[in-house]
Amino acid sequence: MKILIVDDEPLALSRLRRLLASLDRHDVTEASDGSEAIEYARQKRFDIAFLDISMSGMNGIDLGYALRAEYPEMGIIYQTAYENHALKAFDVGANDYLLKPYTAEQLQRALERVQSQKPTKELRLIAKLGDSHQLLKPSDILYVKADLSEVILRTKDEFCYYPKKISELETMLEPYSFLRVHRSYLINLDKISEMETIDQSRISFTFEGIKESVESSKDGAKHFRHLFK
Repeated sequence: MKILIVDDEPLALSRLRRLLASLDRHDVTEASDGSEAIEYARQKRFDIAFLDISMSGMNGIDLGYALRAEYPEMGIIYQTAYENHALKAFDVGANDYLLKPYTAEQLQRALERVQSQKPTKELRLIAKLGDSHQLLKPSDILYVKADLSEVILRTKDEFCYYPKKISELETMLEPYSFLRVHRSYLINLDKISEMETIDQSRISFTFEGIKESVESSKDGAKHFRHLFK
């Protein structure tokens, strides 16, 4: 596994390299800013990039967009001292978000998360829309709602039906950044536009291009915060 680590603090780069070495990850390239990272990425195909967010020059969010546009299969893990950039990280399509200082165990879980999210092939779902059918990619779906023995797939423009239980969709869509936040809902993390804490510490999620929102359960909110704290 080829890993790129980007941080403008030499001590942070050194610590991350040591942690990766402790996990037997030795094929590591260091970059101290965004332009250097892009240059290295063009020379070598990386599997994962660890990006700091607050850097001089190009920040980590802009760097993430640049890398995602040119290398869509590259895993991206943000590592930062600030938790208020999580929504922007989701918009980039980050696989994980680590708060400094993190442990080797947290780092290992982030690496495993990237590996589990890599799809083996392009998934397509044939969903029913009235008397016709739609061929949907995971990126077309904003959220999934359980409906008896099938599910409703919410796209930006319409509601479609798919003949599987939500537990089956959870397994199918997990590699594509979908998360179960309620017994009846799966949400596409890449399509979140806003998050709001509501009663009993639950979370209300709003999505790109639509007005309605999805509310998590208490356990779903707890699971979400645990993953992205």
